[in-house]
Amino acid sequence: MNIDWSISKKRGNYRPVLTYTITLTEFEKSLAMPSVRITSTIPVPPESGWTHCWPDQHERTDWTPSEYYQLMSPSHKAKDTLVTLKLPWRESNAYPEVEESLAALRDAFEKVLIDSMNSTAVTMKGNLTTSASAKGVIAPTFAAERILQSVARKTA
Repeated sequence: MNIDWSISKKRGNYRPVLTYTITLTEFEKSLAMPSVRITSTIPVPPESGWTHCWPDQHERTDWTPSEYYQLMSPSHKAKDTLVTLKLPWRESNAYPEVEESLAALRDAFEKVLIDSMNSTAVTMKGNLTTSASAKGVIAPTFAAERILQSVARKTA
């Protein structure tokens, strides 16, 4: 799995935007990897649909996060996943939880990857025929039937 991410913010009261892309390798796709979901430590800002946060509003006040983003790896059927999340406005522009959360997603994915990899391939074939005990029961009836058919052909 490869995770490419970036944070961009316009000057002013705009909220930063986290964009990340997760791409699975062909090997990971070939294992039919399930999606992995974690709760990140990246807070969802109040009114997360807004692209801005004015002074003395929402996260620019005495705000305590109550909701955190869910991060998820793509399905093995997907090419890749592109995600865009709005981050809370911060004067410092520091978001250490982004890399920490993406690393946690990677670690959770790798645990599932190892479990998937340990489920080894198998091909089995078999063949069963009539058992000796069944043949012993069937043989007298089968032999009698063949004898009767032979006699019937000769008399006809």
